[in-house]
Amino acid sequence: MYTQSTADHGCSPPRIDIPDPYNAADDLLGRNLAAGRGGKVAYIDDGGRHTYDQLAARANRCGHALVDGLGLRRGDRVLMCVLDGIDFPAMFLGAIKAGVVPIAVNTLLTERDYEYMLGDSGARVAVVSQALLPNFASLLGRVATLERIVVAGSSGDDGLDALIAGRPDTLDAVCTRADDPCFWLYSSGSTGAPKGTVHIHSSLIHTAELYGQEVLGIREQDVVFSAAKLFFAYGLGNGLTFPLSVGATAVLMAERPTPDAVFKRLRDHQPHIFYGVPTLYAGMLAHPECPVAADLTRLRSCTSAGEALPEGVGRRWKERIGVDILDGIGSTEMLHIFLSNRAGDVQYGTSGTPVPGYRVRLVDEAGNELNGADEPGELQISGPSSAVQYWNQPEKSAATFLDGWTRSGDKYYRNAAGYYVYSGRSDDMLKVSGIYVSPIEVESTLITHEAVLEAAVVGIEDDDRLIKPKAFVVLKPGYGPGETMRQALQAHVKSRLAPYKYPRWIEFVEDLPKTATGKIQRFKLRAL
Repeated sequence: MYTQSTADHGCSPPRIDIPDPYNAADDLLGRNLAAGRGGKVAYIDDGGRHTYDQLAARANRCGHALVDGLGLRRGDRVLMCVLDGIDFPAMFLGAIKAGVVPIAVNTLLTERDYEYMLGDSGARVAVVSQALLPNFASLLGRVATLERIVVAGSSGDDGLDALIAGRPDTLDAVCTRADDPCFWLYSSGSTGAPKGTVHIHSSLIHTAELYGQEVLGIREQDVVFSAAKLFFAYGLGNGLTFPLSVGATAVLMAERPTPDAVFKRLRDHQPHIFYGVPTLYAGMLAHPECPVAADLTRLRSCTSAGEALPEGVGRRWKERIGVDILDGIGSTEMLHIFLSNRAGDVQYGTSGTPVPGYRVRLVDEAGNELNGADEPGELQISGPSSAVQYWNQPEKSAATFLDGWTRSGDKYYRNAAGYYVYSGRSDDMLKVSGIYVSPIEVESTLITHEAVLEAAVVGIEDDDRLIKPKAFVVLKPGYGPGETMRQALQAHVKSRLAPYKYPRWIEFVEDLPKTATGKIQRFKLRAL
């Protein structure tokens, strides 16, 4: 069904022939059954093991429940606030197969956030994990379009199990096309109200083949574990699209990805591929129970996204675990990683080079393309997995999706060797003494100090109303805050960067505000 030709990075895309009609869920489920993998384990979650036959049957029953049981029609939306477990892929795929559009949302938000998303999307049904029900119970009747809340993990009459009980294990896929709306993800909202990002059916398989297979090399024999959750675009590829595209086995974890929880899954299941985020890698390395290479003998590849991976973290992980971290950048709008390091070609401190099938460009504030080395500009991407719009936000859609190019809002430069180096968000770049300063560069330098666990840098006005860097620092256990530490950290930065880049102020904090996907919310720090 799919054929690919070899492509150089950022040039001619591999050819992926997608049939017409095409239903993404029918493909991801059907290819494994057709290949004889029905008895193979597709998922290992906190409740046990689930084969491809069992996954397909449960997804089909979910699709019947949405249409026959709840009366949803083609194109209707179902909001999913579901912890990582078998019910997530079953409901997500069952909805798509039935022509219903699933909206996977962050499980760590507030009642107010969910009220906004339900009202914005017009979802008629919400599927919610039992542990998260308190944030939704009062919304039924308050959100005009919401008709029903189905509880995943409940044994009661309102539970998902009761709703799908007795429904057929088979389901004819709705006749959709590759460019029909398939699912939504809401942006993290790190710079304002979240936006409903609409993806089409072909987006899933494009990310699986172009990044999952071409760059990561995922294969049928692999066991994979993503600490990044399925509601996150990065985690959706890691734990659903990629393994299902080749018939691999994915480990799912409902609880939050603390170092202890992640260590347990790594040791118990010995994955071949592990997907993390920079904050988690740093926390794992600082933990006294962090594994060593001999503990993870099957581990072949690690990836990182969500925020730039500090060079020192990558190198220390390689030294301790013996496996490189393939750092890259993706976005909700592009669905998964489009710039990445590669096995055997890792340049720590960079996001690597374009994933096959994607093109990138850097533009200045006037919209002119920058072609020289070390020229910072806004990163824009062209590729087959781009979202088609923000729901009901034409002005923001027009500002982001530009005639085949998607604005990332990220500042990058391309170094002399051709690797792309992250310089912060467009609205995070600081101009100090008339010169742009990347907060990421200062943060990365602070983290190289032995006492620093995490750091975030924002721009603050001084007495002359000139912008200068301020750092918020989380210290490692055993180190105390104070003036002596503050001066030591300032001297550390001055010794490694140009003098104007050092943080004029340092505030010691217990933790940094982050989105559920691990991105530091610098706008909250600026508001302080």
